[in-house]
Amino acid sequence: KKECKKRAAELRDELLFKQPESSHHGDCPICCLPLPIDNDKSTLMSCCCKLICDGCEYANKIRELVGNLQQKCPFCRHPAPNDDEEADKNFMKRAEVNDPVAILEIGLRRRDEGDIEGAFEYLTKAAELGDAGAHD
Repeated sequence: KKECKKRAAELRDELLFKQPESSHHGDCPICCLPLPIDNDKSTLMSCCCKLICDGCEYANKIRELVGNLQQKCPFCRHPAPNDDEEADKNFMKRAEVNDPVAILEIGLRRRDEGDIEGAFEYLTKAAELGDAGAHD
């Protein structure tokens, strides 16, 4: 009976403290570790619309600095945008090919700018294309 209680306690602890296999963001496409739930700990790349964990983003920046290399996306190796306008152009290119992540990002930016009707159109399209984040 004592062994059963001990094993039950172990199982309970295992269930309580086990790390999730993945988050709703999925896995980092570079290191294949689960992306953090906190959006501030990952970076959305405007060129390929991939969400990269900050660890891989940091490692890429160190590699580029040490090697005196041009800054590029750690996933697709597209040159990094120089400013927000260039990043917006990258998102628009991805939206033209119906990338739901890019469409969601454009919708969120429109919402933040106060263009509620434009935001609604983009968010609706992102939801129709299957992006769960557009339902928030």
